[in-house]
Amino acid sequence: MGKDGSYRGQAHFGQGRRSKIMKYKQSDIDSLSDLEKELPEPDDFEGYYDNIPEVSPYLIEEQHKDYTELCAKDIFDKTYKWLQRIGCVDNVSQQLVEQYAMSAARWIQCERAISKHGFLAKHPTTGQATTSPFVTMSREYKKQVNSDWYQIYIIARDSGIETDDTDEMEDLLD
Repeated sequence: MGKDGSYRGQAHFGQGRRSKIMKYKQSDIDSLSDLEKELPEPDDFEGYYDNIPEVSPYLIEEQHKDYTELCAKDIFDKTYKWLQRIGCVDNVSQQLVEQYAMSAARWIQCERAISKHGFLAKHPTTGQATTSPFVTMSREYKKQVNSDWYQIYIIARDSGIETDDTDEMEDLLD
């Protein structure tokens, strides 16, 4: 740092790893774009996601308070499709995916209530402002969502979804 408090001549935020990125020449980049033209067409995946199992009825029940649909089925379908795509749908139980979907849907429902009603509520006995119960419920559901997702991800990771693509990216950044 200079006497005037400036950081002239020293490293600044965002200047790291510049030499590795700048060492490639335009000819290297052009040769990479030629490889893209030679890639084969992907396989047809029609019908690949047709075998998603039926979800439990509690995931699709109408909410009686505001008559909205719970988005748990959508979350279940997306998670199940992801598990099918990476090839470890047999290793993760449907019950765990349903539990994750329900917790995530409830968390979203709490966040919608916070957006609608705000962060503050009226205390029932004193009448003063207090934290909305939706904030506390949202925090608890978020913990549950993260815990459930971590369980699903650990099973998927231990099933061998790690690819060489991540190693190549890490080598590029070193």
